Amino acid sequence: MSGFRFDNLLYLHFLWLIPILIIFYVLVFRWKKNALKRFGNLDLIKKLTQSISRKHQILKISLIVLAVIFMIFTLAQPQIGTKLEQVKREGVDILIALDVSLSMKAEDIKPNRLEKAKHMIRNIIDLLQGDRIGLIAFAGIPFVQCPLTLDYGAAKMFLDIMDTDLIPTPGTAIGAAILKAVETFEQRERKYKVLILITDGEDHAGEPLKAAEVAEKDGVVIYTVGIGSAKGVPIPLYNEAGRNVGFKKDRQNQVVTSKLDELTLEKIALQTGGKYYKATGGESELKKIYDEISKMEKKELASLKFSQFEDQFQYLLIFSIIFLIAEVFISERRKVKEEWRGRF
Repeated sequence: MSGFRFDNLLYLHFLWLIPILIIFYVLVFRWKKNALKRFGNLDLIKKLTQSISRKHQILKISLIVLAVIFMIFTLAQPQIGTKLEQVKREGVDILIALDVSLSMKAEDIKPNRLEKAKHMIRNIIDLLQGDRIGLIAFAGIPFVQCPLTLDYGAAKMFLDIMDTDLIPTPGTAIGAAILKAVETFEQRERKYKVLILITDGEDHAGEPLKAAEVAEKDGVVIYTVGIGSAKGVPIPLYNEAGRNVGFKKDRQNQVVTSKLDELTLEKIALQTGGKYYKATGGESELKKIYDEISKMEKKELASLKFSQFEDQFQYLLIFSIIFLIAEVFISERRKVKEEWRGRF
C-alpha cells in the first residue's frame, strides 16, 4: 500500500511567499517602465529597448518562481511510497492489575490512591524497552482493560479512562484479578510472565492466596505494590459535580475506613517468587521492579512488518537547481536574427 505525505508541513507555510514574489516582480516591471518614460523621447526609448524580449523576461521570472516553489517543497520533505522493514523485539509479557474499587479514592496518599497508582503505571510503561504490556482493572470482578500490546501509547490511553466507576460490581476481588491474569497470558508457556498487582490489599471476595498458587503453577511471577496507609482512613464520596458529599458509611451509618493489608500482599508475592513493595512518594519501588524484570529470561515477542515512507525530496531539489541554471543561461535580449530582422 502506497501513500504520500510531507514530513515537515511547517515549511509549506513559505508558499505564502510566492504571491509576494510575483507582486514584487510586477512592481519592478512597472518601476522600469515609469523610469523609461522619464526620458520623454519615445523614439529613443524604442531604440534602447527593442533588443529586450519581454517573453524572455517573463520566462526567467517564471523559472525563479518555480525554483523557489520546488525548494519549499524540498524543505517540506515529501515522502512517497512505502517500504517494509522487519523488527524483532525481545522481552517478557507484563500485566498490570489495578484496583479500581471505591477504597482507592481514599486520600491518605495525595491526591488519592487511584491517581497515585495511575501515575506509577505511566512511569512503569515509560521504563519498558520491548516488553509487552497489558492492563486489568478490578473491583468486585476483574476486566481486561488493555490486552497485551507493544503499543505503549495505546496502553496509556486505556489507563487514562480507568476509574472507580469503570466496574459497577463493588468490592476488591484480588484473587479473581490474579486468575484473570493467568487466563490472559499465553497458556502454552511457563515463563516470561509478570503480574504487577497494585492495590490497597483489602480483599473482600475470593481467596487470593489460592489464586497465587494457581499463578505459580502457570509460571507467573507476581510483584505486589501496596498503596495506602496501614491506618484506617475514610473513603470520600463525590457527586456528579465532583464535590465532596461526605464519606462512605455502612448499614449502621458508621463511617467505613480502608487500610492497607500488607501481609496478604507479601504472601501473594512470595508464593510466586516475586516481591512486595510499598508505594512511596519517590516511586523508587518502580525501578526495583523493573530491574528485577530486566534480569528475567526474554523471548521474541513480535516480528513486525511496518510501512515506512521513503524520502523523495531529492528529485524536487534537482528540478529546483535545473530551473535556476536555466534562468542564468536565458538572456533577456532577443537573438541576433530576431533583432536585425526589420533592417533587411
